[in-house]
Amino acid sequence: MNTQEKTLNTGVSTPLSPRRGVGGEAVFVYCEIEGTTVQEVSQELLTKGRKLANELKVELHAVVIGTGIKGNVEEQILPYGVDKLFVFDGEGLFPYTSAPHTDILVNLFKEEQPQICLMGATVIGRDLGPRVSSSLTSGLTADCTELEIGSYEDKKAGKVYDNLLYQIRPAFGGNIVATIVNPDHRPQMATVRSGVMQKALYEGDCRKEVAYPEVSKYVDMAVAGVVKVLDHHVEAAKHNLKGAPIVVAGGYGMGSKEGFDMLFDLAKVLHGEVGGSRAAVDAGFCDHDRQIGQTGVTVHPKVYIACGISGQIQHIAGMQDSGIIISVNNDPDAPINRIADYVIVGTVEEVVPKLIKYYKQNSK
Repeated sequence: MNTQEKTLNTGVSTPLSPRRGVGGEAVFVYCEIEGTTVQEVSQELLTKGRKLANELKVELHAVVIGTGIKGNVEEQILPYGVDKLFVFDGEGLFPYTSAPHTDILVNLFKEEQPQICLMGATVIGRDLGPRVSSSLTSGLTADCTELEIGSYEDKKAGKVYDNLLYQIRPAFGGNIVATIVNPDHRPQMATVRSGVMQKALYEGDCRKEVAYPEVSKYVDMAVAGVVKVLDHHVEAAKHNLKGAPIVVAGGYGMGSKEGFDMLFDLAKVLHGEVGGSRAAVDAGFCDHDRQIGQTGVTVHPKVYIACGISGQIQHIAGMQDSGIIISVNNDPDAPINRIADYVIVGTVEEVVPKLIKYYKQNSK
């Protein structure tokens, strides 16, 4: 958080600065775009935001900022249960630069007074979130893995706060899971990495109102637009790790980069993707973009095969919602085994070749 904190024995942190800006009803989601395409992390947050709004009995609002987006983004956002969508369309608003997006959000939030704002923990979200929260003197919790609604009792002040956003994330290097609340400041802001939440179209009723505010009322582009992006290049992903139905992941226990070749062979047979723990990535066994966990990607495959992975909390945070978890480990007491549905005790050199042979013989 970007305000002074005191950490209670309960693991809850509260800002010490005075109460201000409390009010508003809506849950807001900042929708990130690439051209005219809404990013998947934003649709995931819209799904979660709708659930939070329903629990709070308030509306879900969304805001999207770009150039040439009017008429192109509405149907990518409204079906996720949005009651009101603010579309800011103007020259110089894409590609993203810090100043105009910050000014638009800050001025919009001063008008709307939302109680919650969610953003993706992307390159853009990690730049924009702190700027907005600092301007509004509200707290910000980064890289949340869960978001819930709950109450908090400040026994020292004799106050009970209801309907707070529980911002849950690993802390102290992943050794604990901290729950952070912000009783006195609005909006309560949190960023969430792509893949942590699961997106789903909303089947209930919502207003689906769209507003097209005049950009000049919220930002002076003559001032905020002084920084211009000369070249904008997006490189396509080399793999589909987040969307793979089967993920074969290796840890430091694979022993070497050559050891990971077995996992690629197994993944090929299973039509899956290969991932790795941070220890394996740091050791150079696999590429960084395949890292799964707190500082990597989050996956939700139907089957997750963990090979030579000890199961530290940082890694578990990125794969614990997998459908079926299979652990291959020579240590029967490895932490990963406690969350695994099936445990194969043995060395990866012994077990993985047998899996490859079996699946090759029995695959159609």
